[in-house]
Amino acid sequence: MQDQQLVQGRAVRPEDIDWLRGWIQAHPQWSRKHLARQLCELWQWRDERGRIKDFAARSFLLKLQAQGQLTLPALQVHQRRGPRSAPTLPNWQEPTPWGAALADLRPVSLVPLQPGTAAAREWGFYLHQYHYLGLRVVGENLGYLAQDVHGRPVACLLFGAPAWRCAPRDHALGWSDGERRAALRTLANNTRFLILPWVRVPLLASHLLGQVVRRIGADWRVKYGHSLEWLETFVERARFAGTCYRAANWQCVGSTRGRSRQDRDHSCAVALKDIYLYRLGGSR
Repeated sequence: MQDQQLVQGRAVRPEDIDWLRGWIQAHPQWSRKHLARQLCELWQWRDERGRIKDFAARSFLLKLQAQGQLTLPALQVHQRRGPRSAPTLPNWQEPTPWGAALADLRPVSLVPLQPGTAAAREWGFYLHQYHYLGLRVVGENLGYLAQDVHGRPVACLLFGAPAWRCAPRDHALGWSDGERRAALRTLANNTRFLILPWVRVPLLASHLLGQVVRRIGADWRVKYGHSLEWLETFVERARFAGTCYRAANWQCVGSTRGRSRQDRDHSCAVALKDIYLYRLGGSR
C-alpha cells in the first residue's frame, strides 16, 4: 500500500506502471488520444453519465510521462485539428444602446445552452466579440443566454471547471490537499459573465446571479449526473469591483498572488483577482 501514488485522482501501484509501459510499447501506432480512450475502456474510467473520461486519462498519462515513469508516442502534429474559427452571426449589426428599469424587463429568463443550437451560436458570438477574455470552454461546463420578457438577449454566463488549486479558497472551505482532489467535482467556476454592452439596466447583473444559483444545481445534474455544492469566480481587481457578486451574497475569501499556475520560476506577473464563493447547499 505504501508504494501507491495518487495520479489524476487514481491510486496507481508499481505493477500498474509496469503494465502501462508494456501496453504502450505493444501499440506503437496508436496516438496519445487513442491510448487515452482505450485506457478508459479497459479501466472503466467513466463519469456518472457513463461517458469515458478521456481528457482525464490523457492528463493521467502525461503526468506519468512528466515523472519519467513511461514514454508516450510522439505527438502526431499532422493529425491535429487547427483552431476553431471564431463564431459569427450573419449580417450582424450592433444594437443602439438602450436603457430600462429591471422591472420593465422581467421576467428575465436563463436559457441553458445546447451545442449546435442557434442560441448557442449567438451566445458564443457575444462572448468572443465582447468579453475581454474571449470565449474558452474547458472540461465540464454550462452556459446560459439571458433574455428579457421581449425575447431580447441581455447577458451571457459560462460556468466551467474550477481552479485546481487556490490557497485562499481551499482554506475558506477547510479542504486538505486530499479533500480538495475529491471535492473539486462539486465546485464550478463562473469563468465568464457578460452584460451585453448596449444594455443599460441597473441591478440586472445581481438579479441574474440570483437566478442562476437557484437553478444551476439541477441543470448541472441533468447534464453531468452529479450535483454542485459551491460556485467560485475570480474578479480582476483592476477592472471590476465585484459589486454584483457581493449584492448577490457571494463571499470574498481573499485574492490571488498575481502569478499564473504556469509561472514556475516566479517571474511572470498577472492581474490580481479577488476570489468569491457561493454555497449552493445542494445534496450530492
